[in-house]
Amino acid sequence: MRDLVSVHVSGNLPIRSRALPFADRVEIRLGNAFPVALLVDRAAIDRLLDAIVSSRIALETATSRPEEG
Repeated sequence: MRDLVSVHVSGNLPIRSRALPFADRVEIRLGNAFPVALLVDRAAIDRLLDAIVSSRIALETATSRPEEG
């Protein structure tokens, strides 16, 4: 059994978010037919944003390097 749930987020996947102030978190919904909800505590929002930004920078850096050979 896998210990990881993978969700492929493509350019045309509907993404909706909303604040849940009563729970001090946000909900990010991905998809329509079989939606996945990511619940993020207020204290973790900046960490999640940092992880996404640093991964994007790493991806852009890796794809902008000329091929070695």
